[in-house]
Amino acid sequence: VRRVLRRRHEHGEEFEVRTSRQDIESADTTFTIMKMVAGGIAGISLLVGGIGIMNIMLASVLERTREIGIRRALGARRKDILSQFLVESLMVSLLGGTIGVILGYAIPEIITLYAGWRTIVQPWTIALAFGVSAAVGIGFGIYPARQAAMLSPIDALRYE
Repeated sequence: VRRVLRRRHEHGEEFEVRTSRQDIESADTTFTIMKMVAGGIAGISLLVGGIGIMNIMLASVLERTREIGIRRALGARRKDILSQFLVESLMVSLLGGTIGVILGYAIPEIITLYAGWRTIVQPWTIALAFGVSAAVGIGFGIYPARQAAMLSPIDALRYE
């Protein structure tokens, strides 16, 4: 094929001869790069979401400083305050995880409906999404929860 093409193209090789294997390798490389980019975007999204949860929880701790002081004065232990704020952080992240799972299931269905492409949502991906959501909520909720738990009852009651 190359020999015939060279005879027909007098100005040099203005063509490229590729095998199916080369096309498959090129597609595999492209797919790998796309997965890496999607993973990077997902990682950045998790980081931004986690920082958002931390900010929400820090604001909650500030707004409820007197409540924390009253609870501590009435006998609540640091562990009780810590677990309260960790559970709140977990709930916020699981709510976001639920919305993400709903969108993650709906978008492939819409693609299947309109584009005619077959899409599959595996059950393990839903479990993974909730697991990552819970981990982000707990991971980024630890600092605000510790801040709340470490407040002394006297200082918290004086807080305006």
